[in-house]
Amino acid sequence: MRRKQGIKFFLILFALGAIYWFGLRTDPAVLVLNQAIRDKGSQSLRNYPYAFRVMNLKDGVAVMATPRSSDVPVYRMIGAIYPSLAGRAPNDPDFVAAQKELAIVQAEARQIVLDQAGVSGVKWELDQNWLIAHGVSLN
Repeated sequence: MRRKQGIKFFLILFALGAIYWFGLRTDPAVLVLNQAIRDKGSQSLRNYPYAFRVMNLKDGVAVMATPRSSDVPVYRMIGAIYPSLAGRAPNDPDFVAAQKELAIVQAEARQIVLDQAGVSGVKWELDQNWLIAHGVSLN
């Protein structure tokens, strides 16, 4: 009886380890790319209210998270990044400046990732979790 419990315990422990290793563990190459964004980024990028990051790397293509997509109106997304701009008109000078800043820091994050060994391209993926957490409706 004790032997069966011991075997069951080790099987469960093995299964949990496999789930972690193959499903939950972050790829070390992704960690290196995200560290490069933090280390090599300008002050503007490091202090930007949204943290651009690599989510995965496959066959040299880095998939990066972004709060911007044609599926989400820019006024909602900018309002989430800069709550003081929520509700402002898209032609408001501060709103336009915020859009330009987003484009600049996003391009910088992309270039830093592209400059790293083993990366041949970047694909952007909408960071739905961040948007939802900041009150942005996705529909």
